This record gives sequence, C-alpha cells and structure tokens, in this order.
Amino acid sequence: MKLPWPRSLFARLMLILLVGVLVVIAVSVALFVSERERIGRSALFESVAQEIAAAADVLDRLGPAERARWIDELGRRRLRLALRQPSERLQPLPAGHPLPTALRAAMPERTTAAYAQNRPGMPHAVVVAVVELADGIPLQVRLPGIPPSPPIRPPEPDQLIAALAALVGGVGLLTWFAVRLATRPLSRMTEAARALGEDPERAPLDTQGPTEVSQAAQAFNQMQQRIRDYVSERTRILAAISHDLQTPITRLRLRAELVDDDELRSRIQADLDSMQALVKEGLAYARSLDDATPAQPIDLDRLLEALRDDATDMGWKVRLDGRADAPLVAQPTALRRALWNLIENGVKFGGEVDIAVAARPGAFEIRIRDRGPGLPEDQLEKVFEPFYRLETSRNRETGGTGLGLAITRNLLRRQRGEVQLRNAAAGGLEATVLLPRSGEAAAQQ
Repeated sequence: MKLPWPRSLFARLMLILLVGVLVVIAVSVALFVSERERIGRSALFESVAQEIAAAADVLDRLGPAERARWIDELGRRRLRLALRQPSERLQPLPAGHPLPTALRAAMPERTTAAYAQNRPGMPHAVVVAVVELADGIPLQVRLPGIPPSPPIRPPEPDQLIAALAALVGGVGLLTWFAVRLATRPLSRMTEAARALGEDPERAPLDTQGPTEVSQAAQAFNQMQQRIRDYVSERTRILAAISHDLQTPITRLRLRAELVDDDELRSRIQADLDSMQALVKEGLAYARSLDDATPAQPIDLDRLLEALRDDATDMGWKVRLDGRADAPLVAQPTALRRALWNLIENGVKFGGEVDIAVAARPGAFEIRIRDRGPGLPEDQLEKVFEPFYRLETSRNRETGGTGLGLAITRNLLRRQRGEVQLRNAAAGGLEATVLLPRSGEAAAQQ
C-alpha cells in the first residue's frame, strides 16, 4: 500500500525534517544511554581491578601464615578472596567484558584471568577474577552481585517524555520557521505568476533576499518585462493596421459611388461595410488589451438598470432581477462595453435575455441567460478566441467578426473579473460574470 504523501512543498519539508530529527533524537538517546552504561561499567571494573591489585601487593609482602589471617580482612568490603586454584566449573567471560581489560591495565606484570560462575537460583552469574601472586600462588577474587553484562537502563519515563517533548517542540518550531522562510519566496512567485496572466503591468517582484531567491525574482521580472513588451508591440501593430485600413476603405467607398451598375455598387458597399466593421472591431480589441482608464466606484445596480433600459429602447426583451447593494470599483466604460456585448449576443442568438445579479462572498455574480439553442460543449471556451466564429459564412449579420466575446473577456479581466459560458438546464446559453468586491487590484490599473 502506498503511503499518502503531502502535495505542498511546505508540508513535505516539514515532514522530512521532523521525521529525520525524531530518528536522530531516538538514535542519539539510545547511544547516550548505552555509552553512559558502558562508561559506568568500565569505571566500576577499573575500580575493582585497582582494589584487587592493592590486595595482591599486600599479600606479596606477607608470609603464608599471615596471608591466611589477613585475607579475610582485605576482602571484607565487597570482595571475597581465596588462595586456591580456580574451579573447573568456571567459564571464561565473554569477549568484550570490561573486567579482563581492567585487570591487565591495573596489573600488567601479573598473570590475570576472569571467569563467570553460574549458580542455580542466582539471577546472574558470579564474576571471578584470578590473579597470580609473586610466588606463583593463585589469588581467587569473587565479585558477588555484579552481572557480566549489565542491561541498559533507560531514564525514568516521565523525565524521558518531558525531555523529548521539549526537544521535539523546540526543533519543530525552528523547523517551521526555516521551512517557512525557504518556501515563502515560492509562494510569492506563485501569486505573481498567477497575477501576471491577468495583468502584465503589475508591479515587479522584490529582488531582495538570499542569492537564489534574488536571482529567481530577477529572472521572473525579466520574463514579465519581455511579455509586457510583446503584448504592447502586438497591440500597437494591431491598432496601427486597423487604423491605417480606414483610409483606403474610405477611398474605395468614394470610388464605389462612380460605379454605374447599381447591383455591383451595392455589393461593393456591403463588402466595404464588412471591412469597416472588422476594422472597428480590431481597434476595439486592441484597446481592450491596453486600456489605461483609471478605476472608480460604480453603482452596479444603476449600471445594469441603464443597460436594461437602453436595450428596451431598442425594442429588445431584457429583464433584470436581483440587486448588488454595494459599489464596485472598476473601469466604467470597459465594464459597460463588456456587459453590453453579452446582452447583445443574447438578444441576437436567443431573442430574449434575463439578467440576474447577486452578491457572493468576495465577488459580484452577474448571470446573463438567453432563450436560444445554446452551444456545443466543446465550443463553450473556443468562442472566446479572437476571430473564432461558429458561423462560417463570413456574413457580418449572422457570424460577426469573431471578436465580440474576445473583447468582452479582455475587458472583464482588466477588472480582475472573469466570464464563463454554460448551457442552462432550462435551455439557452448562460454567461456568468464574476467581479471581485475589492477594488484594490483594479485601482492599480
């Protein structure tokens, strides 16, 4: 089974660091406890070895009769001394036991050995050290109550838990701060990249910070500047072409009046009208990409009422429902043009239009629904592309120029808004416009 893995970089770094720190702490505690026991055990047997060496030095200076009298006195504290050969039941201590090493270090000139003796009913084996005196007599020293391999004793549970909790809490706080410091520039770049798609004119990123962050911010700002230059150049070229085409169209219109054939003259003028409309739409599209009109508070309810009244004066059936009851900061002309395009399209292809406005958390929602046949699902997004038309006859009256919805989306995005199309459940096509309540972003235009 595959374990779940956090999707955000912040969560992944936190998980990796915390798990890694916990593993390091656990290993460190185990090594510390083990090393502490090993050092304590070595010190204990070194002390025992020194005591055995002192007893052997004293017995070397005593005669046989005096040894028998003093041997009990010498080992009365914790050692049991005896002058006899080791029993065959004794087994050598396992490799790595600290007693043989301590005996050789304390008495390098003597022959020493260390054994373990298992007795029934004893919790652990009895340790026996054998040291050869100067005259060759073996001195047997029994160390009761000292296990050959003392077990590792961990600290008290309460103390261990409290210490680990304090350590993990401190490390976790430092880890959070370090990860947050490392991932915050990525969050800022993500927000900047998202905003760049909506507004290439946004302020550049702050380039202060660590070297890697500063270099990434500088690269992002350079990319933003290149995109801004490209969009500006494309807009100027489109506007220039559309503007310059008006002069030859006007000359052709004048020359068309000199044509004697009425039918031919009418066809030429119709084509010129289509070209003139296309040029105007091209200019409108260029302006929608580079509209620098300052934003200002707008009464959205009054704007929609005015649009409804204008449509009614033109003989269109347009109904309005709902209220925003709050001002909207936007570019008035651009917003009016965008909403009018949607209403005009609805009347053109659906006959009647219903407008519904409502205040949502953080945004105003405007729904414009017609009574037409709707659109195929795969065309709902394509119709926003410039010069894309569902009707391919190139007839101005039926197909248009294919720029109306592209202009609408550009104008709404200048207000930090968005528009989406969907086929309504009750029939017809519905355009949903979302406009942010806060005017801070739009005010930066």
